This record gives sequence, C-alpha cells and structure tokens, in this order.
Amino acid sequence: MAEINSLGWVDYLVIALMLCISIGIGIYHRFNGKHQKTVEEYFIANRSMSVVPVAIALVATFLSGSGLLGLSAEIYIYGTQIVAINLSFLLATAATCYGFLPVFYKLQATSAYEYLERRFGMKTRMVASFVYWLQQLFHSGVVLYGPSLALETTTGISKTISIITVGLVCAFYSSIGGIKTVILTDVFQSLLIFIAVLLIIGIAANDVGGLGQIWEIARQGQRLEFDSIDLDPTVRHTWWSLLLGGLCTYLILVGVNQAQVQRMLTVKNMQASRRAMWLSLPILILLWVTICFSGLAIYSKYYNCDPLLEKRITSSNMLMPLYVMETMSNIPGLPGLFVAGIFSASLSTVSAALNSLAAVTLEDYLKPLYKKYSGHELSPTKSTSIVKVLVFVIGIISIVLAFLSQFVGGLAQATITIVGIVGSPLLGIFTLGMATESATEGGVIIGALTSFSFLCWIAFGHPRPVSLKLPTTIEGCDKNSTNITMSIVQNMNFSKNNSDSSYFYLYRISYMWYSFLGFLITFLVGLLISNLSRLFIQNQNSELDTNLFFPVIARRIRCRRMCNIENEENFPLDKTCSFSDVINEKDDAVHKICTKF
Repeated sequence: MAEINSLGWVDYLVIALMLCISIGIGIYHRFNGKHQKTVEEYFIANRSMSVVPVAIALVATFLSGSGLLGLSAEIYIYGTQIVAINLSFLLATAATCYGFLPVFYKLQATSAYEYLERRFGMKTRMVASFVYWLQQLFHSGVVLYGPSLALETTTGISKTISIITVGLVCAFYSSIGGIKTVILTDVFQSLLIFIAVLLIIGIAANDVGGLGQIWEIARQGQRLEFDSIDLDPTVRHTWWSLLLGGLCTYLILVGVNQAQVQRMLTVKNMQASRRAMWLSLPILILLWVTICFSGLAIYSKYYNCDPLLEKRITSSNMLMPLYVMETMSNIPGLPGLFVAGIFSASLSTVSAALNSLAAVTLEDYLKPLYKKYSGHELSPTKSTSIVKVLVFVIGIISIVLAFLSQFVGGLAQATITIVGIVGSPLLGIFTLGMATESATEGGVIIGALTSFSFLCWIAFGHPRPVSLKLPTTIEGCDKNSTNITMSIVQNMNFSKNNSDSSYFYLYRISYMWYSFLGFLITFLVGLLISNLSRLFIQNQNSELDTNLFFPVIARRIRCRRMCNIENEENFPLDKTCSFSDVINEKDDAVHKICTKF
C-alpha cells in the first residue's frame, strides 16, 4: 500500500475534543440526576426524555461507523440500488409503531425478553436473550473495527490502538452515565456524522464542478441503478430483496431490539414514543441518502484511477478515509473532524449495545439467579452498582471481538449478515408470540434453532462465489484526463448475479435475503410445530393476557371472548360466534363492548 498522509496536531486535537466531550457528558450525569440510584433511572431515565433527542438516538444507534464506511464503499463498488431500502424503513416504522411498540409499552419491563417469559415461558426467554447476546456482541465487534480502519488508513496508527481507545472511552462513559448519557452523546455524535459526510460531498462538488457533475460521472460509470426488479435471489440487490430483507433487518435492529426498545421507553407515554419513531424516519432517510451520495462523490475522484486496482489500499472500506486524506489533508482540522465523525458513529452504536446487554444480563440472568439462591430480590442500590460494572466488562469483551472482525469482508455486508443470521430468529419468535394464539414454547424454540442452523449453513458454507463488482479502471492514473474511459476494467464480464452453476445454489443467494429467510423459517416451522403439539395437549394458552398480542389481534381475542360470554348466557348449547359475527352483532351492548377495544 502506498505511503499515506498523516494527521496534524490540530486533527488530533479535534479527535481528543470529541472524546472528551463524550466522557464529560457521562461524568456530568454520574454526578447529576440522583446518581442513578435505581435501575429504572439508569436504563430508562425514569421516562423523562424528550422526543427529539430520542429520535436522533434511534438513528445514531441504527447506523454505525462500520455502516458509514461500508455503505459509501457499497455505492462505489456496486452502485445505487441499495438506496431503495428506504421504502422498507417506512414500512418497518409503521409496523413498529402500531404493532410491537404498544405491546412493549404495556409490558413496562426493563428487559424486552420478559415478554417472552410471560407469553411462552422461561426457556424461551433464556434462549432469546442468549441469542441477543450473540448478536449484539458480534455486531459491536464489527462496529468497533470501523474506526480502526479510518485511523490506520489516515495516520498509520495500528488497529490495536484505535480499537482499544474507542472501546475504553465508550465503556467508561456508558458505564458511569446510564441511558441519559448514551442518548445525549448520540445527539452530539450524530451532528459530527452529518458534518463528516457533508464535508466529503462538498469537497467533491468543488473539485469536479458541482453536484450535477458528480451525478453525471456516476451515470457514465454505470453506478446509477434504481430499477432492478429481478426475482432471482442470487442477484445482490433488487427491489424485492431490499424491501423484504430491509424490512426484517430494520425490525430486528429497531422493532424488537433491546437497545431501541429501551430508548422508546425513555419518553413519558406511548404517543411520545410513536412521535419519536416517526421523527427518526426522515432523519434516517436523509442520513442514508447523504451517505450513499458520498459514495458517488468518492467515485467522482477515482472513476479513472481506482485505488483498489492500483493497490494503494487493500479494502474497499478504506475508500472514504483515503479520499479524506487526499483531498483535505492540506486543511488543518478537517481530516480530524472526519475521523471524529467515524468515531462518533461507532461510539453511539456500541454504547447502546453495552447498555442494553447490561440490562438483559441483570434482568434475565442475575436477578433470577440471585432470587433462586438467596430467596429475596436484589436491592435497587446493589442492582445499579452491578450494572455499571457489567457495562464496563461487556465493553472489554467487545474490544476482544473487534480484533476478530478484521477477518470479515465488506463492513456493510458483514453487519447485515450477522444481523440476519442471529437476529431473524428473534424477530420470528416475537412475531409468533404477538401475532398468533397457537404458538407454543416448544414450537418457537424449534423454529428458531432450525432457522439459525440453516442460515449458518448457507452464509458460511464453502466454496462460495465472490460478488462481482462494477467496472473500474486505472487508465487515468498516469495522465490528467477528464474523460471517463473503461478500456481497462475489472470484471469485464460483469454480472449482477452469482450465475456460476459450479457453486451450490444456496451459497449464491444474496446476503440481503438472510434476514427474511430466517424470519420466515422461524415463523412457519414454529407455527407448524406449535399446531402439531396442540393436537396432543389441549387448552394451551387459553387464558393469555390480551396485552401480549398486536393490538389488532388483541381486539379480535377480546371480542371473541366477550361474544362467547354472551353465547353462554343466552345460547349455552346451540350457538357459537366468530369475530365477524361480533362486529355485525345487533345487540348494542355486545357491539359497544367489542368496539371499545
């Protein structure tokens, strides 16, 4: 790899200032707000947060540093089709606001997995919380690895130093400050993320002659694509894979994710939670589209002299920091501001993971064990002290896992793959519980394990094809040429799908389908096993609390139960009624009772 520019003292000062501000917010909240004397204050801020910071925090947690680097590289290498995933964000936000959120809000529990105990039993809660542990820990490792790429590429500082620095800072302020610190640092860090991305677009527009020229260069370079509707699942990105896969991925990361559920519970009521969710949507779409355009901005510089072909960098994830150092290193402070933005994106995601993992560990493991062996509950003071230690210890574990993340491929693909494999069984379990009355504990566990095993097989099985990239060239490296040429290209016979039939078909399926396949397998297998088991064990789940179901399902159950009561009083032997009968019931008393729900 070619010699790289390095940061100046002003850049280091900017980075240090960002880290100090994050730590300072944690210290402030450590000595303010009753010192987090209760678990409720530490984890959900006594429901005292306002809508705007929570909305921003939801976005900051969703998009990490690895996502920032990986998404821009995705656009540069594979084109703009992934922008279509924004439609799935809209659908998933609606599903969260009117499906999952009402259930979690009525539950009023610190751990989202308490729902699974109430709906199915302790075994399901333990299995699901353990799966969440795996998902968040490995995700945190990949997220921590992102900033290490930025620093290594721009300054030559080893990945070891950057991973440890970011990990320790995050663990420190998260452990001492609680959820208030995590949310408020998210707001500050989100501002830096926007600034970092806008810097790249602004510099590129200035260099090539405007935003329109960036778009034109991308068009001539075959980077613009928004119309892929191919049903072939081996195509990397299509409207179908992005819609269904993106929907499941968003629900995994937001709808049933402990970190995001905690954020949604920090406001005063469910209406405020919904407002925060809907406000987060345009912020997320704006940030996503802006990052995608930054990928085109980077391409406008390297369209005729690709640094990967030229061997100046070894990974596409280094494109963004390389661009920054080659275009901004003459302006003191700007490269440092960019690195601070990358740091911020990762800090916000990891801090949320640490806080949520501590909550799950305390509520799902330590409290039940303590009560079992001591015979009484953990005191609020002792619980709060324990979780602070837990957050820091989990931060250290994330640092260790970050070193393993050096061996993954593209950061965007690695993140979505991990989320799909580990998170989709969780989404299936929660959906089975909230959408169906017949689901049983044995059924959902078997469905989740089946899904997890299948996804591990198709995601990690070998040999597997390498995704083919869009054309690139090095023709302009040795001369000043303003014409876009494609005479020297990589992947001359470019294909959008992995069509080589010598590879096993399932190994060629696009990673964007993993989350949808995992959810579908969990749901269908879980439902099948549950219904088969109910043939032998009658009256399962007959008196479940209706608050454990999606509102539309809960209304149906309440109406049916009320109708059955009316039938027993008036027609105890002859008549039964369905939900549609109740809605059309002429008896005003029954109709009023049912429509009330």
